[in-house]
Amino acid sequence: MKRRAVVRICYVISRALLLCFVVKTIVDGVRYSDVLTSAPFYVYILLNALYFVLSAVISFVVGLLINRKSKQ
Repeated sequence: MKRRAVVRICYVISRALLLCFVVKTIVDGVRYSDVLTSAPFYVYILLNALYFVLSAVISFVVGLLINRKSKQ
């Protein structure tokens, strides 16, 4: 029973991180100005993906691994 809760928590964290990625990218897009920044906008998207999407994938994989171990 405890493992199911941990798996659910991992999946919720993964979805929350993906949602944060989308929200942060939209906020960065609204605040982005060509005049004030020297980096192109895709750099911001790549950094957001590095922080949020990579963490979400790790959390999801941990949930999958725990789920597989609990079935065996």
